[in-house]
Amino acid sequence: MADLLRNGDVAVKLGAFEQQALIHDFSTSASARFNATLNRLSKWLVAAVFVIIFLWRHDTEALWAASGSILNAGLSTVLKRILNQERPVSAIRSDPGMPSTHAQSIFYTVMFCIVSMVEYFGLNGVTAVISALIFAIGSYLSWLRVSQQLHTTSQVAVGAALGFSFSIFWFWLWDAIVLDAFISHLWIQILVVLGTVAICVSFLLYVFRYWVLEKN
Repeated sequence: MADLLRNGDVAVKLGAFEQQALIHDFSTSASARFNATLNRLSKWLVAAVFVIIFLWRHDTEALWAASGSILNAGLSTVLKRILNQERPVSAIRSDPGMPSTHAQSIFYTVMFCIVSMVEYFGLNGVTAVISALIFAIGSYLSWLRVSQQLHTTSQVAVGAALGFSFSIFWFWLWDAIVLDAFISHLWIQILVVLGTVAICVSFLLYVFRYWVLEKN
């Protein structure tokens, strides 16, 4: 009788262990699927956030920021060809991985969000907390590139640093040089607007070619 009870206890423990293992496997699988989906959608999410802020601001500085975001992505593409560093798993993507264009674009947009918020609402406790939250979300979206084995940690870190630094430079350039010239000279206004429109149209064509028609 005692042996039967012990065997029953063992069976119950094994059953509980198997149930916990199944729950853990399901949770892990669900988390992996969520991360993979979020990674695929990250470029669209970041683009949508940028467009929303652009439409909310609808000023010349937002126009300047839009052109900067595209030049920032172009800089990443040029650096990839120069550095020509392989991705961690070359079978997934064959193009170079240093720096991560996703991380570079994400952190340019992060800076654009923070700058826009501080300019409109000032620097206070609430905006500081929201800025930290935006930075954390950008970091998480960038980390997904590592978790999905599309980039190494260094490739993502360099991309994030470049995007953040380029955004600071681009906004400094506007405040220190371009803004006064833009206000004073009509030809500079025309040049900035037409240049930005041309860059944005080129980017839309790129999006249609490599994002919309992309099969992977």
